[in-house]
Amino acid sequence: MREIPGLADVLAAKERIAGYVLRTPLVRCPALGLWLKLESLQVTGSFKARGAFSHLLRQRGRCAQGVVTASSGNHGQAVAYAARALGLRAVVVVPEDVVRAKEAAIVRLGAEVVRCGRTTAERIARAEELARAEGLHYVPPFDDPDVVAGQGTVGLEILQDLPEVQEVCVPCGGGGLTCGVALAVKLQRPDVRVVAVEPEGAACFFASWRAGRRVRLERVETVADGLRAVEPGALTWECGRRHVDEFGTVAEEEIRRATVRLALEGKVVSEPSGAVAVAYALRRASAATVAVVSGGNADPNLLADWLRQGLD
Repeated sequence: MREIPGLADVLAAKERIAGYVLRTPLVRCPALGLWLKLESLQVTGSFKARGAFSHLLRQRGRCAQGVVTASSGNHGQAVAYAARALGLRAVVVVPEDVVRAKEAAIVRLGAEVVRCGRTTAERIARAEELARAEGLHYVPPFDDPDVVAGQGTVGLEILQDLPEVQEVCVPCGGGGLTCGVALAVKLQRPDVRVVAVEPEGAACFFASWRAGRRVRLERVETVADGLRAVEPGALTWECGRRHVDEFGTVAEEEIRRATVRLALEGKVVSEPSGAVAVAYALRRASAATVAVVSGGNADPNLLADWLRQGLD
């Protein structure tokens, strides 16, 4: 396991990625009774660009032959976008059931797409095989200090924009965003609670937290395609164990309702993965609660179906 990054690493990542990514808005949503950190408005539609640029800019000397990564879609888009900006070849391993809109976006950004399996572990194994076979530099989706430091810049912005914040709820898959935000927040404001939120059907961090050790799930099943990790990363688990105050889960219906409420009441387009923290925060929303909306790359057909169903 590589060393867990510290606050200095997150601050360095902030300087490194400046000019490549957006400072996204933190907005109060009276209809939902909480604040929303809109990473859905980030370049490529999710927070992932922060970690991708942080890693590629730090490891640029190793990327001459190109880069490869594993992704359900958002990290792949981010790596493709960053690689194009830096003049690098990119290959992205996606799941067999990839959201078509996400795959199309990766291709539009100039990357090559390879399909493999349904879980994060299957994709990572295939991406690592391609890296060895073709001499490509592998860009981890979450279990990497440069990626974690880049994602941590979300936490820096939350503290700067809302000094009175008391709780930050963060979607959790492999743990890169959760741990980055936890580092940035807890190392400056230990009084602020950080909550990692997973779908009930893919809750590897919650299971690990209860067991007191990393747990590998036998299967995962959730509509939140970006959060289908079967096991926490070694680095992200250790970081989460130290700095996250609470690990929580939400049901599939809560995810659906949060996605719909974001659209109808908050006027925010979110993918299911991006809405899980909102789903959890809605149980106890307050004027000092921030929920990170981690991505807005929704499947148009699924979102349309959910909006037709409404909140009944």
